[in-house]
Amino acid sequence: MRAMVLSKTKDPLGEMELPNPEPKPGEVLVRIKTCAVCRTDLHLVDGDLPDPKLPLIPGHQIVGHVVGRGANANRFNIDDRVGIPWLAWTCGHCSYCRSGQENLCDSAEFTGYTRDGGYSEFTVADERFCVPIPNIYSDVEAAPLLCAGMIGFRSLKKTGSANRLGIFGFGAAAVLITQVAVYEGREVFVFTRSREGQDFARSLGVVWAGDSEDSPADKLDAAIVFAPSGTVVPLALRSVRKGGIVVCGGIHMSDIPQFAYDLLWGERVLCSVANLTRQDADDFMNVAPKVPVRTFFETFPLTDANTALDLFRKGHVRGSAVLMVPQLL
Repeated sequence: MRAMVLSKTKDPLGEMELPNPEPKPGEVLVRIKTCAVCRTDLHLVDGDLPDPKLPLIPGHQIVGHVVGRGANANRFNIDDRVGIPWLAWTCGHCSYCRSGQENLCDSAEFTGYTRDGGYSEFTVADERFCVPIPNIYSDVEAAPLLCAGMIGFRSLKKTGSANRLGIFGFGAAAVLITQVAVYEGREVFVFTRSREGQDFARSLGVVWAGDSEDSPADKLDAAIVFAPSGTVVPLALRSVRKGGIVVCGGIHMSDIPQFAYDLLWGERVLCSVANLTRQDADDFMNVAPKVPVRTFFETFPLTDANTALDLFRKGHVRGSAVLMVPQLL
């Protein structure tokens, strides 16, 4: 099979021919159709995330069809379409797993980080962690839902019933979850420096869009920080009312600068979102078609993965970059 492989962090991916993987018991073999590029992929390639499996095939927003099954794998039939997200495996017996917090499992494995991912023609995955794809989405439309959408949805759930919701940063996750928040009837305020991003946000039905240094007249009930810059966190705290919550929705963020205790005082809450659970994935895939959530993307051939990553790094991709995998006969 053809794959784009990371051999050393901070180096470009290399195109390689590798043997097709073999599914183990409980796993499915998936012929990949599309794989969306995630900011986490950038953090991985750029060396921001510790101890990746090397060499590694990145990618964890995978859409494909089941073409093989290991022993005792019977959840999906051959040719079923599935999505493979970030969370690849958990132990199932630790205190986190037993309490519904499998996203915090200390032994968890992750697609495209500790396990080979989707910048490839084939991959294998534990069938329990695969997600059925709603029929209304094409392969390319579905790929960005599998991380940007799901992590964004978990971040949104952390805000509870907040009506006046701020979103800081307007990348792929923000674009998708803004649509859900508007569908739920929330008042959404988007903070982004890009004039194009502000116009884009308004087209999705937000009530206000402006620079992160600006502020709407009234305080927000909650805010989600999707921007990977820690300097945004004090700005978000400043924007929320007493008792409000600020959710950090990224897997990696630069250091948060020192800020006055007054920004946290008043029972404001600052929390992070780590990974996702299978329940998050199922819940989001049930909600997305009802909105319906639209994905925005640019497509690239699999072998142009380095180009896609570089454009995404520079902020030159509107929405998501999606790798298209050529289909074998």
